[in-house]
Amino acid sequence: MPVDPASLRVRNYPDPILRRKAQPVELTDEVRAVARRMIDLMHEHDGIGLAAPQVGLPWRLFVSYVPEADKRSATSDPPTAELSPCIYLNPVLSNPAGPLTPYEEGCLSLPEITGVVLRQDQITISATGLDGATFTRRATGLLARCWQHETDHLDGVLIIDRMTQIHRMKNRTALKHLEADWDAAHLRR
Repeated sequence: MPVDPASLRVRNYPDPILRRKAQPVELTDEVRAVARRMIDLMHEHDGIGLAAPQVGLPWRLFVSYVPEADKRSATSDPPTAELSPCIYLNPVLSNPAGPLTPYEEGCLSLPEITGVVLRQDQITISATGLDGATFTRRATGLLARCWQHETDHLDGVLIIDRMTQIHRMKNRTALKHLEADWDAAHLRR
């Protein structure tokens, strides 16, 4: 069934699509249109990344834009930021390096929920771009964290699964509210 990019919206926890493992996707005009719409949605929600399952699609695709800012550079080696939004089809992470670094993360699909997550400081990604060419890049800092966060979405893993125990406990009530809101919205249908 064709996807209307204009109809896409960010899905919130506990939508079951967020727990499904995404499947490889082939590059088509439809996929290109969806990726562009995902970039718009990411910007509209002030995010730095958005994965296809977060808009209801079981595709191995995510977009990201970690802008340059204080202590973030797209020209450092390895980079910690991007010069423009990027699209990653069928991404694969490899070669983790550096210490596991704690950092407080949020997620567009878990509004108002944040918590400390340990992630590798450096990572390599291989993926296909919208031009159909495969590429491999290495990143550190927030960009590496973003890639790991979005790839987790493609595997049905959420930040609440990776948070430190104290932060999982801290967010328990907020999660129950999201679950109740989701249940109420779906009972009305």
